[in-house]
Amino acid sequence: MTTPTAALSAAGVSIWLDDLSRTRIHSGNLAELIETRNVVGVTTNPTIFANSITNPDDTSYDAQVAQLAATGASAEEAIIEATTQDVRDALDVFRPVWEQTGHVDGRVSIEVSPDLAHDTAGTIAQAKELWAKVDRPNLLVKIPATKAGLPAITAAIAAGISVNVTLIFSLERYAEVIDAYLTGLEQAKAEGHDLSTIHSVASFFVSRVDTETDKRLSAIGTDEAAALKSKAGLANARLAYELYEQTFAGDRAAALLAAGANRQRPLWASTGVKDPALPDTLYVTELVAANVVNTMPEKTLEATFDHGVVTGDTVTGAYEESRAVFAGLAAVGVDFADVTQVLEDEGVAKFIDSWHGLLTQVREGLEAQR
Repeated sequence: MTTPTAALSAAGVSIWLDDLSRTRIHSGNLAELIETRNVVGVTTNPTIFANSITNPDDTSYDAQVAQLAATGASAEEAIIEATTQDVRDALDVFRPVWEQTGHVDGRVSIEVSPDLAHDTAGTIAQAKELWAKVDRPNLLVKIPATKAGLPAITAAIAAGISVNVTLIFSLERYAEVIDAYLTGLEQAKAEGHDLSTIHSVASFFVSRVDTETDKRLSAIGTDEAAALKSKAGLANARLAYELYEQTFAGDRAAALLAAGANRQRPLWASTGVKDPALPDTLYVTELVAANVVNTMPEKTLEATFDHGVVTGDTVTGAYEESRAVFAGLAAVGVDFADVTQVLEDEGVAKFIDSWHGLLTQVREGLEAQR
């Protein structure tokens, strides 16, 4: 019998896990998820690493922390050593997937420091540092889609670095992200890079859009507002896919694709359902389309495997319906541009908080060893 996750894969959706820990890698759990759940990649972020490294029940980092303490490493140096080791080991687990999928999947992401979210030069420098340090062709360096991040994305792609662009909330910013990617490819081509080796995904966040929008709809309080609840996230993502289709069918992209370049795949992020009244697989089964990635927390992955209903493409036939959702939001007074800006600012702030919390705990751990 075909499982729901296998059906997703057959429909063109690449399933990535939105979680990573050293225990998951070395216990064989990651390999098991590849085998039994059709997982073909992993995304990480500062919160995921903070939860893993500071977990009091996880002793797998203790020996490395002690060793780093003995060498006088700073907290930031220790975190980079620990996280790049985990990502490198995970990339090795995924190497067969990378080869079997023609270098499309088998990917693992590592994020530049959140403190660099508004620092273009710093982001470029750290992207190059992480790319060299991990030293695996199936790596994706994660760069936020802030205004300062856009030129850094271009520079990284131009240098031949594969990139996961994160924290995309609006169609306007997504258009800028695609432009940054295409500009980077044009520069890479001019520099003589093999474009076929450069890959990118654009991480478009979903559930957070509903959380913020629904909060505003509740405050408005009308029947018309209530009827729009839990619709903005899917509508926004579906229109992002339409933009992806249109842009990569254009002449500019066609010239690069003819030179060996890859499309920048849309990636659905923030796919864990936060409203218990909604189906727990909503942001998976309702966002099925060819050539997309869906990165799921383990709870969502298991729910999908257990009872997800995959009915084929649930995106490309819903563009007009999605536009109607946005017309409705505007009519009841939701400023969606403000929604997406708030979400970007909060997303950056949350990662900075996680990063600083991790720095503090690792610093204390190092000092306890000295």
